[in-house]
Amino acid sequence: MAEQGIGTGRLSAVRGSGGSVRKRARRRYTRLRARDARTGVALAAAGLAFLGAVAPAASGAEPPPVGKPRPDAPARFVPGPCPQTPDPIPGRCGVLEVPENRAHRGGRTIRLTVAVIPAASSKPAGDPVVFMEGGPGGDPIGAIPFLVASGVNRDRDLIVMTQRGGPYSQPSLVCPEVDRFHADAVGLRYDAPSTGRLLVRATKQCKDRLTADGIDLRAYNTTENAADFAALRKALGIHRWNVYGYSYGTDLGLTYLRRHPQGIRSLTIDSVVPPQIVSLPWTWDSAREGIGAIFDACAAQPSCKSRYPDLPRTLTEQVRRLEANPLTVTVEPSGGGNPVKVVLDGGALVNLLVTDGGALPAVDVPAALDELAHGNPERFARARAAGATPVIGEFAQGLTNSVACAEWVPGFSRSDLLQAGRRAFPGWPDTVLAHAPQLPFEHDVCRVWNVPDRTPIQRVATYSTVPTLIISGTFDAKTGASWGAYAGRTLPRSTAVRIPGIGHFVVPQSPCAASVLASFLARPTAPDTGCVAGLAPKPFTIIPDLETR
Repeated sequence: MAEQGIGTGRLSAVRGSGGSVRKRARRRYTRLRARDARTGVALAAAGLAFLGAVAPAASGAEPPPVGKPRPDAPARFVPGPCPQTPDPIPGRCGVLEVPENRAHRGGRTIRLTVAVIPAASSKPAGDPVVFMEGGPGGDPIGAIPFLVASGVNRDRDLIVMTQRGGPYSQPSLVCPEVDRFHADAVGLRYDAPSTGRLLVRATKQCKDRLTADGIDLRAYNTTENAADFAALRKALGIHRWNVYGYSYGTDLGLTYLRRHPQGIRSLTIDSVVPPQIVSLPWTWDSAREGIGAIFDACAAQPSCKSRYPDLPRTLTEQVRRLEANPLTVTVEPSGGGNPVKVVLDGGALVNLLVTDGGALPAVDVPAALDELAHGNPERFARARAAGATPVIGEFAQGLTNSVACAEWVPGFSRSDLLQAGRRAFPGWPDTVLAHAPQLPFEHDVCRVWNVPDRTPIQRVATYSTVPTLIISGTFDAKTGASWGAYAGRTLPRSTAVRIPGIGHFVVPQSPCAASVLASFLARPTAPDTGCVAGLAPKPFTIIPDLETR
């Protein structure tokens, strides 16, 4: 079973790309650290002068403890040490202190980790880039190496802030109980009622623990997330900045633009989740589009078309077969490690295709389906086994629930979700189609999480003339590429590009997309998109046809 959240596994596809992104990130990190060591200057002299505009407590003063009431206290930035990460953060850090609930004066204060990465250029532009993470509940600090490797901070400082309730925030809405469930769930039927009961039980355990600590789960939502970023810009004394969000971060970015347009020079949305349309039924439309794009790309390559002539039919047959008769196999995870027992049923198969991770690259999907049809489930089984060793606390499931249960689930019934699945994939079993991809048993989870419906103020389109770059990957089965153009309908100064053969979180995976982003940041009203025209999906993996040997 995949973790919950549209942005779940957000960097798995990037991490699985042969290590090239990691290597580029580390090389750039090394150059930045070496540059700072040679010059011996503080980050303020390295293009972060705006931090000097921050007015924290007196020098050396300790910030107040998390949760201590500070009536009427405005948001403020407090410099501090950077989090301990596998790759040291090549920048300056601190925390933004904001009220947990802005409607209740004198309530608890929460702290959001902020990292500022200096521009690689010796003459950076004065308008930095602020990054909005996916999920909801993802780790933006962990995204820094990929953003740096993609050149996001080439000419501008890069600002990264954890979302309220996310990893590295205080408090953090991580759910080790749910993480442990996911580790065990690879050995369970994906969509069995008994599996759902275990997920709901783990969710309730997490909720009970968080609420016992006095956390107001209602306060962790997109409206408050957007207000936090608006407060950060003011606290850092930044006149204008450029916003870059991916996946759920596009939902957040569009909400931020709608509610706090001041100071936004440009907006980039990568792998788009339009706030006015996102819902559980919506996930089936994206799954159909992304999986269909992979099959269409195979049909456009003569060798792939001749070797795998009818992939849609093959997939339908395998979903139906596995749902009726699940396979139980013991395999080594795709990333290595001890063998793991996994159960592969129809729901698990579909979600492995939607997950868009490095465990099963898109170029291997036709081969994996053909092998499965001929009795060899190893590729899919190894990809499923990769979920048996999650990093506990890497993803804030509680933030996922607070957002999804208030903003995505209300207004659509279980029947609506099933009907959307039937429209997307006629002939598939109802037991598969009754669950939103990446968000199984979500109605049951939300009944336990019990936060109020926020759709009247959140399920709203953003109308703006701020220059916007819309980037979509054609193989994205989480946030289908067509939703980029959909969001652009109310953004008259937007430029939309589709990158062939790329899935979720496009910029770190596509040098062309990274180039378009750099051009857009330099000239928001006239970006150079010329490299897109020459792109095509990579060749698919072709395996011998066992029936003709």
